[in-house]
Amino acid sequence: MDSTDIVKSSDITIRIGLDGQGVPVKMEWGASDRDGGALEECKAMVVALFDKEHRDTLRIDLWTKEMQVMEMDRFMYQILRSLSETYLRATQNKDMAEDMAKFAHHFGETTEVIPKK
Repeated sequence: MDSTDIVKSSDITIRIGLDGQGVPVKMEWGASDRDGGALEECKAMVVALFDKEHRDTLRIDLWTKEMQVMEMDRFMYQILRSLSETYLRATQNKDMAEDMAKFAHHFGETTEVIPKK
């Protein structure tokens, strides 16, 4: 078997409910291989896709009206922290990953998501 052979696939569903002004009021997501594809509600999402042909990043950044600023701060802190981990796994560039992690920590402290040392 070749390393590029697909041995399993999963469909990811994202459902966005909009109000009359086109603002998200309800967001749900699910994956076909997770809990039978049942949709689960969320308040915010960030989806980034790297276009193979154009070598450009496509993004979907959405949040509901009920998302509070303190929740957005926590969401952004967790994303920044996980991006530094993802970058390290993908590139093995420890120095840059540590710089990213330091910024994530600074962001967390400044927004009071994590306590200041």
